Amino acid sequence: MNLKNNSLWHITEGQRLRYSMAILAMAVTSLLMFSAPLIARYAIDVAVAQDLAEATPWLMPLLHVSGYESIAAYLWLSALAAVVLTGISGYFMYWRGRWAAIASEDIVRRAREALFWRLHHLEAGFYDRADTGDLIQRCSSDVETLRVFLSSDVVEIGRAVMLLLTLIPILFWMDVRLAWASLVLMPVLIAFAYLFFQQVKRVFQATDEAEGEMTAVLQENLTGIRVVRAFARQEFEIEKFGARNANFRDHNNRLIRLMGVYWSISESLSLLQIGIVLLVGAWFIIEGSITVGTLFAFLTCINMVLWPVRQLGRVLTDTGKAVVALGRINEVLSEPEESQEAMPDVERARGDLQLKGVGFAYQTGQPVLNDFDLHVPAGETLAIIGPPGAGKSTLIRLLLRLYRPQEGSIELDGKDIATLNRQWLRAQFGVVLQDPFLYSRSIADNVRVGEPGADHGALELACQDAAIHESIVAMPEGYHAMVGERGVTLSGGQRQRLALARALLKDPPVLILDDSLSAVDTGTEQQILSALKSRKGRQTTLIIAHRLTSVMHADRILVMEQGRIAQLGTHQSLLAEDGPYRRLCEIQGALDREIEQDIETTR
Repeated sequence: MNLKNNSLWHITEGQRLRYSMAILAMAVTSLLMFSAPLIARYAIDVAVAQDLAEATPWLMPLLHVSGYESIAAYLWLSALAAVVLTGISGYFMYWRGRWAAIASEDIVRRAREALFWRLHHLEAGFYDRADTGDLIQRCSSDVETLRVFLSSDVVEIGRAVMLLLTLIPILFWMDVRLAWASLVLMPVLIAFAYLFFQQVKRVFQATDEAEGEMTAVLQENLTGIRVVRAFARQEFEIEKFGARNANFRDHNNRLIRLMGVYWSISESLSLLQIGIVLLVGAWFIIEGSITVGTLFAFLTCINMVLWPVRQLGRVLTDTGKAVVALGRINEVLSEPEESQEAMPDVERARGDLQLKGVGFAYQTGQPVLNDFDLHVPAGETLAIIGPPGAGKSTLIRLLLRLYRPQEGSIELDGKDIATLNRQWLRAQFGVVLQDPFLYSRSIADNVRVGEPGADHGALELACQDAAIHESIVAMPEGYHAMVGERGVTLSGGQRQRLALARALLKDPPVLILDDSLSAVDTGTEQQILSALKSRKGRQTTLIIAHRLTSVMHADRILVMEQGRIAQLGTHQSLLAEDGPYRRLCEIQGALDREIEQDIETTR
């Protein structure tokens, strides 16, 4: 669904027939609604004059058929006709509401799906500057604002227009002079509603953004509640939320005050309009130019139309909100999405990776990778080490096409990944991050994320290779045990191993471990590395780590510094060179010896 055009005509695409039928039903309703006061007009005149000559010619034929040509019979017939016409009016009003509701719900459903789809296909750079809480606000509150507008206000605008278009001819048909008196303040009321709309639109923009900021703080705190408690930051965060909440309240109060001003002034104008009709009509009755029934019809019709016209203020308020909400939705829908190239002919890549002169920077003038050249043959295990900020994780993001290098190219099996379908490309990688994300589902469901159709035997094998099987079967519910939100019921090491099992079950051509063994003990680490070694040659493996025990058995070791390759070779060859790798080995060796001495001392 494309909502980039803010016009009402554009966003109702596909449901315009239903809206047209709803407005047509409203037109019929309006005509039938005005029939009741017209019937009452003649009934009152008949009762006052005690003469059937004042009766409406529409009902007299029915009166003749009934055989009871009396004033009482005419009044009973008038009442019955008013009830029947009102009932028919209610029937058409039901269909007006039904058609409008179906149309609005369908449009809003498509809007939600369009937003959700776009959020899954936006470039990764968008999330570097986006606020999760604000995005939730746009997908929930802003979409709901749009739904309210489409379900009631679109037809309400049509209702007000139809009532006016129906009312004016009827008033002028009954009495031209009193018709002018009845409409004298109507332009003022409509102009006031429009000016109010212009003002409230600006206020709602600020109110909606304030609510987004409050939602962002709430979402952030719920996600990081354990960190907040661990650092005893409850009071600080409560004050922070209170400030955002107060800001939202202040903007909302301003909106409420504006609504109060509008309703009070519009109420005064409406009462003044009724007063004008009453005074002028009474004068005309005194001079004998109109009947009491005519004045009653005028007062009833004006009352019937003043409320919808006054409602235009609320409708225009909701319209202003809808315009703001639609604009915020469009900000997301207008963001560039990832390109979708054609799917390649092959189903599975071999895993040969080559980077040629790759240069990349998140911000202009601050390069993260510089003229980076690397070839990783299919089936090789490459370990990558380096200090924080050396560009290790950035390298992985570029391989997955989460970002595009500003210079050079990256090839998979000799093909530039910039020309490959992203979905296919990412299916060739299995990535295990240092802080993996787990869904609030069962353990089995989490492991099967990359391979939904895997049988239980393959599931257990992957968990055994990831050294997590014993921990799972020790749980009361085993593989059916539920994992809390983001894996909160598991330890850090268990989360990492579960994510590793997820990647191993997928059995991708390229396996990437981004410091994903940092939370496991050395014994478990060796068990996992032994399992990975037994799979050697089945897939290209990239291991990012800081502990030498994780990298020393790799086919080659890449040492990165400041976005460049500082050293590249086997453990033995790098150890023989005077460079950062040997210094790292010496530091870790010294630490290990110091730990052993401390252990001996305490015995």
